[in-house]
Amino acid sequence: DGEAQKLEKAKITLNDCLACSGCITSAESVLVSQQSHGELCKVLALNKVAAAQEQKVVVVSVSPQSRASLAARCKLGLLETAQKLTSFLKSVHHVLDTTFSRNFSLLESQREFVGRFRRQAEDKTALPMLASACPGWICYAEKTHGSFIIPHISTTKSPQQVMGSLVKGYFAEQKGLPPDRIYHVTVMPCYDKKLEASRPDFFNQEYQTRDVDCVITTGEVLKLLEQEGVALSDVEPAPLDTM
Repeated sequence: DGEAQKLEKAKITLNDCLACSGCITSAESVLVSQQSHGELCKVLALNKVAAAQEQKVVVVSVSPQSRASLAARCKLGLLETAQKLTSFLKSVHHVLDTTFSRNFSLLESQREFVGRFRRQAEDKTALPMLASACPGWICYAEKTHGSFIIPHISTTKSPQQVMGSLVKGYFAEQKGLPPDRIYHVTVMPCYDKKLEASRPDFFNQEYQTRDVDCVITTGEVLKLLEQEGVALSDVEPAPLDTM
């Protein structure tokens, strides 16, 4: 009839975004789909029936961003949230804070920048140095700009992957365990972190294990709480674990 019609606002979910072939391949999509709170539940269930020597030591590393989001959602303090989350995740062996690995990553970024700054006269790709902590950005840069942009990207690992190296390296050594005996889970604010953990760069060929085995988002932690019928505010606090 010629009249203008207002269209509904388009909505794209995070899952839609990650499933788009313009950014990640179908193989990468499969890897991402294998990382969920359901996978963590499967490992915990298998641990209950497996022989002691076959059980995985489950380590959960929680990001400060996820902790802050949970604190805001549940109207709790940051420390209180961390303690209650540690208690709720009592079925795992260790709950760690990624603030340490975040500081580690920042220090390494600082060292790299100083090195690039000093060699800028002879290396035209030294500056600008572009951050590499966002896996969505890295995926986009690699697949759309390639060799033009990659030399400018920082080689420093993100806080998540620094934590992965520490847990499967230093922490495993301290516990007298091979890296593949540890099942490392991170709690992150962004779905793209699942893609980062799946990258072949962070796969240990010798032990056939990833630095980060599973990434669950803040929203998936809330789903776990809902599945258990638990309100985080009602959980008794527990002391934090340290590396």
